Amino acid sequence: MSIHLMVVAAYLPEDVVTQSQKLAMMKICDSADDETRLSKPGLRRLRAWVGVGDKRCMTIVTELVAKGLIERVETGKAGRRAVYRVFPLGVPPIPSNDDLEARFKEADAAPKNPRLARSGVARAAPSKPARTHEDLDARALAAGEGVERAGFPRGNPEESDARVPPGEPSGFPEGNPLGSPGGTPSFPSSSSFLPSPPTPAAGAAGEPDGCGRHPVRAASCRACGTNPRAARAASERDSAEAERQAQQDWLRGYQADLDRARRVAQERPEDVEAARLLARQMARQGREKAREAGTSGKKS
Repeated sequence: MSIHLMVVAAYLPEDVVTQSQKLAMMKICDSADDETRLSKPGLRRLRAWVGVGDKRCMTIVTELVAKGLIERVETGKAGRRAVYRVFPLGVPPIPSNDDLEARFKEADAAPKNPRLARSGVARAAPSKPARTHEDLDARALAAGEGVERAGFPRGNPEESDARVPPGEPSGFPEGNPLGSPGGTPSFPSSSSFLPSPPTPAAGAAGEPDGCGRHPVRAASCRACGTNPRAARAASERDSAEAERQAQQDWLRGYQADLDRARRVAQERPEDVEAARLLARQMARQGREKAREAGTSGKKS
């Protein structure tokens, strides 16, 4: 049982481990030895601490192994517990009050729900429902969507937009052909001269992209390729990737510090041995003082 390792695991930051991972880490540290840092927590005890099932418990242990916080020394089998080594790269220090205060200030300044946070976006008041077509035209005119004026167009269309096919017949036929009912024949005009919207594959064929309704890309239009929901999803993916990268950077820095400490210990092993002997001596003195205090209390 190691109280020191369990306290170190309890102070791991939230951006490094989740709550379930912290509970599992504390249980593994609670069952670890102070000197060897080897632990045999057992799957039942680990499940009781974390409060999850067998599969989820093993998944959490695998996540801790991936983060470099523990390593498997022996795998568990039927009738034999698995053996783990806690903090194989070195035991991190317990944070001071100043470190905790800085961590809490940063957490309080962050948005409560990052998924719903919209930094730097001014939300407009909801518009009233449109009652007539004039309301829709006035709203499009205010948004600058290419509408010149509200209401229906007045006057005849321009000559370029004429629906009559160019060309005039050279002359009318004289009389009705044999067998005709005697009426004046009429044929529908060709629709090849009428304006038509671009096809869905207009962009691939080199035609101008867009929906045809908006000359300039609108703020929210699937045809124009602007979708606020897709933009928010992309922003969330970018923030998640940045968070993962920050976590990896923290672990790399932590591993670099441990490598530096291990290098110093290899270069000066006499200092390490002297510090270890001093720690054992102080622990022995503490136990003797506690034993003497208990003996004097019984005598009194």
